[in-house]
Amino acid sequence: MSAAPSVLSAHGLPLDPIEKASLDELRSLQLQRLRTTLALAYERVPHYRHKFDEVGAHPSQVRDFADLARFPFTTKADLRDTYPFGMFAVPRDQVVRIHASSGTTGKPTVVGYTRDDIEVWATLVARSIRAAGARPGDMVHVSYGYGLFTGGLGAHYGAERLGLTVVPFGGGQTERQVQLIQDFKPDIIMVTPSYMLALADEFERQGVLPRECSLRIGIFGAEPWTNEMRSEIESRMGLDAVDIYGLSEVMGPGVANECIETKDGPTIWEDHFYPEVVDPETGIPLEDGEFGELVFTSLSKQALPIVRYRTRDLTRLLPGTARTMRRMQKITGRSDDMMIVRGVNVFPTQIEELILRQPLLAPHYVCILGKDGPLDTLTVRVEIKAERSNADAQVRERAAEDLEHLIKNYVGTSAKVELREAGSIDRSLGKARRVVDQRRG
Repeated sequence: MSAAPSVLSAHGLPLDPIEKASLDELRSLQLQRLRTTLALAYERVPHYRHKFDEVGAHPSQVRDFADLARFPFTTKADLRDTYPFGMFAVPRDQVVRIHASSGTTGKPTVVGYTRDDIEVWATLVARSIRAAGARPGDMVHVSYGYGLFTGGLGAHYGAERLGLTVVPFGGGQTERQVQLIQDFKPDIIMVTPSYMLALADEFERQGVLPRECSLRIGIFGAEPWTNEMRSEIESRMGLDAVDIYGLSEVMGPGVANECIETKDGPTIWEDHFYPEVVDPETGIPLEDGEFGELVFTSLSKQALPIVRYRTRDLTRLLPGTARTMRRMQKITGRSDDMMIVRGVNVFPTQIEELILRQPLLAPHYVCILGKDGPLDTLTVRVEIKAERSNADAQVRERAAEDLEHLIKNYVGTSAKVELREAGSIDRSLGKARRVVDQRRG
């Protein structure tokens, strides 16, 4: 590689040489690994062989990255149709770890890892934590859930790989989490952004200013969150809020991560994952810089090679800044989270952005879809900030009217805003549930 192994991160930990390699070196490695992955999928996974043959695509046809568009997409349906282990490319006895989605909308999607897969995963999460600004000797408080969800164990193995001290707390027990953060004084927390706000509330309930705690860095992921949410968290907690991206079907957390020196969208670790952005309706690949649905092909996975996986996340690919590899615009919406209200496409993060403009309101909210005769309705329930709980009825009414006006003007649909007292909207221990659909038919 052209980059010397002695190249350091912003905080003194050595970078992997590929992070600063030339684009030519990176693309050469990607193409080599892409051909290997496609061959592995075709030769070892009957489901892939059938799909490739159906469209007349063969790994031997791949001469450059444009040829990837010949191959079919992979979706959650493929993993569910082959449940539980039909997408594995190695014998089951070579699989050392299994994770799975919650399966709340049907069969869970099951993913497997060889020992080498676990090593790569740990290495990439370590790379991500280092990019977020970790320093030698840091302590990491992990509040992602452990178990079949990839978040907790992914973060845990990565932090240990980097040589950091790990507090494997997991989700829940908010009061105890805050107490241990005060007692252990960790430097880094890894958690969903919505649960970070719940922890901030608990600090305040215990009479502690959140920004006076030891935390220096928050590595937040597992749900879309806006730059306005970043500002809210950084202001309340006095830390740098950095975005980590991943999904179990592709690997888990650590597919991409923001670099603390730029905080301009997650850098994709392109030596292990090849990204595309496609038109969500047609599936046609888009040029870098165009907005669409993110698609990933794994480049080094053994147990579960994934080819052109449709993530449903909406973003655009951008040139590299802190690293050679491309970035993606911060994910603030998913095609399957989109609400259609009277013909208008609405994302929860659009509502969140407007809530955070209101000094009376807290970023704890839920969007409720209903019906008024044949027409869709949208109700936004949002909390008043605890410190503004003494606001009188006139101030509250004006805040609700202002938010309704902003939603109408900026989102393009009417909504009813209902204000709630602090703490009255359920807090999620994992991914926040932002939409409740009460419509029938």
